[in-house]
Amino acid sequence: MATKVADSDVLIDYLKGVDPGATAVERGLRNDELAITAVNEFEVLCGITSPATMSSARQFLASIPTLPFDGAAAGVAADIDRQLRARGLRLATADTLIAGIALANGLSLLTRNIRHFDRIDGLVIETV
Repeated sequence: MATKVADSDVLIDYLKGVDPGATAVERGLRNDELAITAVNEFEVLCGITSPATMSSARQFLASIPTLPFDGAAAGVAADIDRQLRARGLRLATADTLIAGIALANGLSLLTRNIRHFDRIDGLVIETV
């Protein structure tokens, strides 16, 4: 069962074979503890230009449980956005949605982008 959400940066690392992200994703997959969000899938696929890479990326992403951006995640993401704005901070919309999905599902976030996510109360960040 998934215990963490892989952020887009580590998923891209995995697809490119770049460590430490690739090794962290591989370990998470091997231990059956990794999920992705529909937002991460979108971000990863948007950055691909090669048809061959697109095919392998789609196959890889399809092999990982994907969490949707549903009503519960929308509510949590909206709370995150309001809390950050009240402190004079902003976060990219995609990052807010990813954090909302992770928190709504009680999962930590595997990422290299600590600076993007460390301002979110209650979000457990696992770094690589």
